[in-house]
Amino acid sequence: MNHRQGYIFWRLAYSFISDHGYRVIQLFENQKELWLEKLENKKVPIIRMLLHDLDWSNAMQRDIEYTAANGERVRKQISKNEISVLNIYVSKFPPVDEYEYRLAKSFIFPQGNKTSVTSILLTSEQLETGFERLSETLNSDVHFEVQEDYTEQEVEELKRSALNLANRKVKAEREILFNSKPVFTYVFIIIQLLVFLWLELKGGSTNTSTLIKYGAKENALIYEGEWWRFITPVFLHIGFLHLAMNSLALYYLGTTVERIFGKARFTFIYLFAGFTGVIASFLFSPNLSAGASGAIFGCFGALLYFGAMFPKLFFRTMGWNIIVVLGINLVFGFSASGIDNAGHLGGLAGGFLAAGITYFPKKKQLLWQLVFLIASFSIVYTSLAYGFSSSAQTKDENSSIMLAEDYVKQGKYDQAYKLLKETEANADNLSERTYFLLSYVEIKKNQLPEAKKHLQKAIQLDSTFDEAYFNLALIDLEQNDLKQAKQNADKAAKLDPSNQQYSELVQEINQQLQSSETGN
Repeated sequence: MNHRQGYIFWRLAYSFISDHGYRVIQLFENQKELWLEKLENKKVPIIRMLLHDLDWSNAMQRDIEYTAANGERVRKQISKNEISVLNIYVSKFPPVDEYEYRLAKSFIFPQGNKTSVTSILLTSEQLETGFERLSETLNSDVHFEVQEDYTEQEVEELKRSALNLANRKVKAEREILFNSKPVFTYVFIIIQLLVFLWLELKGGSTNTSTLIKYGAKENALIYEGEWWRFITPVFLHIGFLHLAMNSLALYYLGTTVERIFGKARFTFIYLFAGFTGVIASFLFSPNLSAGASGAIFGCFGALLYFGAMFPKLFFRTMGWNIIVVLGINLVFGFSASGIDNAGHLGGLAGGFLAAGITYFPKKKQLLWQLVFLIASFSIVYTSLAYGFSSSAQTKDENSSIMLAEDYVKQGKYDQAYKLLKETEANADNLSERTYFLLSYVEIKKNQLPEAKKHLQKAIQLDSTFDEAYFNLALIDLEQNDLKQAKQNADKAAKLDPSNQQYSELVQEINQQLQSSETGN
């Protein structure tokens, strides 16, 4: 074989790498067999090239079968359902016997029928025909001028150029994907574990009072000025399962994001996403919440930004896996109860925005970074302005009830009373639950007239509120209004006949009435 075929082989390889975006996945030791891939190309994801003189067509057939077997192994490695391999022979002459029928149609690997091999022969006599068929197969023009002969030095120089180009591409991609070793991912996991142990020692990570005391998101307390609750919930977890799931997710997602964006950028992305996740939860969820889920969804957001900037690299390395896992998490979040979906979506958006602000290490897009910075500031400012508005606070009655109930459990009646009175003053339409809880606190503070008034409001809103009737009866009894006490106690017992406490109160009032009548 003269050097003309070597030139064609490496000039073609260079064209595939530089013009068509293929990557080298294997170069055999003899440097006459080369495998390339471009998984984004659905029609021709794999190219195999062989520089070899084919004397007989049966040798060609054996090589086609070998190529199909190798292609099947590649298919399994990249987890594709089906794969097509373009098999290119560069030879000085065609086989001496009949061979055309072996190239006429694709060869299907017999085990599974999932790998097909389309073969093209480039010889000195059929070079133009081969180029035309290559162009047709790739849906792109493949053509270059070829002289009659080349020196060995020219071929070697072309080979070095092709391989150096391939190596530079690999190096550039690795610099994007492996910019930094993960450190702060492990730091955040350790912090989560330490905080969890602290909560367990101080009353339990599932104890509402403990969670509130150490920084869980509680809207009523944020309204009172405890702004640090926009970030502290990121480090708290409610129960061991919650901690374990989030730590596992952070281990896989956090390390990936930190490798791509670097330590400082990852730290900003993680904390900003956690912050925006808590803001979203503050706006749309009145419930107590804690956990790193918003920050972890921020890692998803950062990876989606990476995908937007480097779509080919993203989908070739992790893209569909990230999208599928994110989709599963979102579907699960919206279908299961007790999950703070607002925090998840807020964290997802925050991670995307934070990645846009920081961009990538050793790269700058100052205009777009500024746009993302302004957009992020505007969104956060607008969200907080709305969250602290009177209209938003009016909708947050459940948060006040939850916090007031916790105060009651701790015997902090003055704090519960203050909170509930503020809620009453700010809200337009309170529920019967708030009035009932307020009356309970007022009873504890010996403010019976006020408690009676609020119990009556609760009954106006819900005429089947048996506990309200029962407490009214107790107040009536305390005020020596036996007839009214009997009326309310009878109502409570009628609404819930199985409640022994109600029945006993009815009997006690009846006895007092009989004694009163006897005394008269």
